[in-house]
Amino acid sequence: MAVEDARALARAAKCFCYKRSTDRNVRARDLRWWRLAGDPHCVSDIGPRGPGGSTITASSAPPKRSDFLSFSPPTIGEEEIREVVDTLRSRWISTGPKTKRFEDEFAAFLRAPGALALNSCTAALHTALKTLGIGPGDEVITTPMTFTASVNVIEHVGARPVLVDVEPDTLNIDPRKVEAAITAHTRAILPVHYGGHPADLDPLRASARAHGLGIVEDAAHALPACYKGRPIGSEGNPVAFSFYATKNLTTGEGGMLTAEPEFLARARVISLHGMSRDAWKRYDEGGSWFYEVLVPGFKYNMTDIQAALGLWQLRKLRQFQARRRAVVSEYDRAFADEPALERPVTRPDVEHAWHLYVLRLRDDALMIGRDRFIQELADRNIGTSVHFIPIHIHPYYRDKYGYTPGSFPVAYDNYRRMLSLPLNPGLTDRDVGDVIEAVLDVVRTYRA
Repeated sequence: MAVEDARALARAAKCFCYKRSTDRNVRARDLRWWRLAGDPHCVSDIGPRGPGGSTITASSAPPKRSDFLSFSPPTIGEEEIREVVDTLRSRWISTGPKTKRFEDEFAAFLRAPGALALNSCTAALHTALKTLGIGPGDEVITTPMTFTASVNVIEHVGARPVLVDVEPDTLNIDPRKVEAAITAHTRAILPVHYGGHPADLDPLRASARAHGLGIVEDAAHALPACYKGRPIGSEGNPVAFSFYATKNLTTGEGGMLTAEPEFLARARVISLHGMSRDAWKRYDEGGSWFYEVLVPGFKYNMTDIQAALGLWQLRKLRQFQARRRAVVSEYDRAFADEPALERPVTRPDVEHAWHLYVLRLRDDALMIGRDRFIQELADRNIGTSVHFIPIHIHPYYRDKYGYTPGSFPVAYDNYRRMLSLPLNPGLTDRDVGDVIEAVLDVVRTYRA
C-alpha cells in the first residue's frame, strides 16, 4: 500500500481520541475501544496504523547518513591533550596550581568577583546551599524543567524543594509563580537557565530583595550567556556552572561556583572536608602539615588534570560559541516555515549560550508522537535527546509530594513533545545538513 494512501486512511478514520486527549487514562481506554471496534487506522504514540493494525512506515529503509551522528561529543584538541600530559609529568596532579589558574582565568572571563573550581555543578549547588545555611524546615523554590541534580541538592541539605511552573516560551522558571509560592519558610530561589537561555532575573531579584531570600543560579547550560548585557555569573550571588562532557566547556567532569570572595572562602572550606587548608598549601614548598576541621565538609575539589583541560577549553570558548551560533542559524532557517515544528526562542535582552537546540512538535500537525519521532531520526542515524523529564513525574518526587503530570501543566505539555537536536562545535556543514534533512523527512512522512 502506498504511503500517501495510508496517510489518507489514517486521516479519514478520524481517530483523534488517543492522540488528542491529554488524559492518559482516557487515551488508553479509547485506544483499546477503537482497536476492539476493528478500526485499523487509529493513531497512537507508536505511529499510525495501516490495514490489519500494522505500523505504517515511510519505506523499508528510510534515507540516512552512512554513520551515526552522536548527540553531543566533546571537542578536544591537541592543546588540551598536551596540557593534560604536562600535568601528569609535573609534581602535582590533584588540586594545585593549574586549578588556581583555571579559577582566576574563569573569573576574569566572566568578570566575576571570584570562582571556586569543584568536581561538578551538583557539588557547586550543594556547597552554595550549605554555605547559605539552608537546612531542615527551609524551602527553596525551583523549576520542574531541569535535571534532577538541581532539586536533589535541596533534599540533600534537608530542605523542601518547592516547584513552580515555567514560562511557555523559554521554559525557564516563571517569576510570577515564584512570587506566589513564597512563604515564611522560603530561604532561597534556585532558577535554572534552561538550554542556555537566561531566566528572567530582574523580577526574581526583586522578589528575593523584598523577602530577604538568597538566589542560587544553576548555570549548567549558561556558559557564556548574558542577561541584559552582563555575563551570567558576574554578579555577587552564587552561580553554579557545569563542565560535564556534553557542556559548552568540558573538563570531563567538573564545575565552578562564582560568588563574592567572602562567600567563596567559606564555600572552599565546606567543599574540602571542612579543612582549614588544602593539600597544596600543606605539601608544597613552604607549606605546613597542620590543619583543623572547622565543619564536616565534603570532598568536592577539582584536580589539576581536570583544570588542564579547562584552561584550553576556556581559551577556545568564543570560537566554540561562534560555531554553535552558526549551527543554530542553519537550523532556524531550515525550520522557520515548517508548521509542525516549534523552534526555540531568544528574547531580545539576552545572549543565548545555545547549549541546547530544543524542537517542540505540534500535536495536530503530525501523526506520530515525540518518542516515535526520535526513533525515526535514530533510524536515519541522527542522535537526539530529551531535556528534561520533569522532576514532578520522577517516582521519588511524585510519591513524596503527591504530584501528578498536570501539577505543572506547562512543563509537562512541553516535555511530551520536545526533543534536542545535535548541537556542538564539532558539527560539520554536512552533519548539519543531514540533521535538517532527516527532521524534515520525518515531518513530510508523518504529516497529519
